[in-house]
Amino acid sequence: MKYSIVIPCFNEEGTIQLILERTKNNFIDNDIELILVNNGSTDNTKAIISEIIFNYPHAKYIDIKKNLGYGGGILKGLSHCKGEIIGWTHADLQTDPLDCIKAFKEYEKKSKYQNTFVKGNRKNRSLNDKFFTFGMSLFETCLLGTLIYDINAQPTIFPKKFFDSWINPPKDFSLDLYSYYLAKKNNYKIKRINVDFHKRISGQSKWNINFISRIRFILRTIKYSFKLKLNKVI
Repeated sequence: MKYSIVIPCFNEEGTIQLILERTKNNFIDNDIELILVNNGSTDNTKAIISEIIFNYPHAKYIDIKKNLGYGGGILKGLSHCKGEIIGWTHADLQTDPLDCIKAFKEYEKKSKYQNTFVKGNRKNRSLNDKFFTFGMSLFETCLLGTLIYDINAQPTIFPKKFFDSWINPPKDFSLDLYSYYLAKKNNYKIKRINVDFHKRISGQSKWNINFISRIRFILRTIKYSFKLKLNKVI
């Protein structure tokens, strides 16, 4: 297996079968292993995956009884990857899982010359979302002293050896920032690929629920960003 992609799932009963159908032939043709992580879901996510996973030879399933946090679910999946080039994307289908194929191909182009880290760059977003992303990107760039933008865009792709070098990665939404910043600090070539961003077709965001939830997300991110700045977590 050359490639592996992890999709963490927390209460995503409405998208599981769509993801598996969408990726089945395309992932098989491109030698991509799909790892679904049921991260302590309280809806029917576990039951649906358990019932249909055997119909999809490109996919395997990891069940976590108690939610480990966004980052914790991803880390659990990454630890089971068999591919040489690995990464993750989201289960909400706001970005197409087939964007991972595009990301893997971009990785192959660039990695001939140096270590490469590939990340999506979201397009077709609302003005409100763009403003929020711009503000966070500006803050992180000024604080960390390197260009950081659209931190939570997906997919995120890198060599498995990069993951194996991680020390104390966060188990919350800061994992995106941690991996992105660490790649830059280790002189990886950062390649951004444009991806279309869509409205959710099912379920609800786990953090972007209302203004209060956004403020809490910002405060958590700021707190972790200062830890990165002080080299307390890497």
